[in-house]
Amino acid sequence: MELRQIRYFTVLADELSFTRAARKLHVSQPPLSFQIASLEAELGARLFDRTSRSVALSEAGKAFLPHAQAVLARLDEGRSHVARVASGLQGRVQVGLAGSHFLGPFPRFIHQFRQQRPDVEVVLHEMKPSDHLQALREGRLDLSVSRNPLNDGPADPQISAALLWRDPVVVALPPGHRLAARARLRLADLRDEDFVFLRLDSSPFAARLYDACVQTGFAPRITQQVVEIPAVLNLVAAGLGVAIVPASLARLRTPPVQTCTLVRTPSSDTAARGEENRRSDHQGQGLNGDVYVLGRTEDAAPAVAAFKRLLLDWAGTLAPQAGH
Repeated sequence: MELRQIRYFTVLADELSFTRAARKLHVSQPPLSFQIASLEAELGARLFDRTSRSVALSEAGKAFLPHAQAVLARLDEGRSHVARVASGLQGRVQVGLAGSHFLGPFPRFIHQFRQQRPDVEVVLHEMKPSDHLQALREGRLDLSVSRNPLNDGPADPQISAALLWRDPVVVALPPGHRLAARARLRLADLRDEDFVFLRLDSSPFAARLYDACVQTGFAPRITQQVVEIPAVLNLVAAGLGVAIVPASLARLRTPPVQTCTLVRTPSSDTAARGEENRRSDHQGQGLNGDVYVLGRTEDAAPAVAAFKRLLLDWAGTLAPQAGH
């Protein structure tokens, strides 16, 4: 049984005229008559009662008609479904992110995206940043929102990164800290401080901060390691140490911790330290909490490609300080 035969049958059942049905189907009458006869032979029943003056559905034809209509309706649904999936209007997108990104601009994009494409299922996976790359490679994630720019190690041909928004880092200080009166600080100014850090084994961002301190000339004295940046800020506020954190998150804490800008130029009271200043400057240039979208370089599913494209377009409309 062919779909063409089913379609011819339903049109003839609607028109009850071979002439009109053939015209509607854009075929001549002989092929139409042949296909109907073939369908009847396969079903083993006469579907139409024909006379020289009329065509009418037989009892068997009446019984077969709703089944034929259901088949064609499901086929139309299938065509529509395929078209929506192919255009990215329907599908599933799995996104990995750290808990801190729920506090930034990203949830606003999710709200907008769901309004624009309600039939795309967006699944958010809160997970350690260090696990994102492997999850992407294994296909457990489609995309990752991360502070990892992928430029700290050997190139990975499987994964690519695109900048979403800038987020400079600041020095977070406990209330009343001796350095709080300074508007600007350099890494070298923090060499004698206790630090609160994100877990080095779970955060590439934290690892970059630690390496920058080492290359400046000191290993940070870490008193506490936690998983999320809000926890870092709470421990700083409790007086357990200082921290280097994205500016956007430092300002969200209520009451806020005291913050100082982390600068890349020598401050006046340490300019005499010459070579150490230049080394600290060089390391400070790469310190930021900028946010990227990571994904596999291979062809993505249409819904994933659409999500990433719309996310990048949306991020491009943010005001320069929106992510800070």
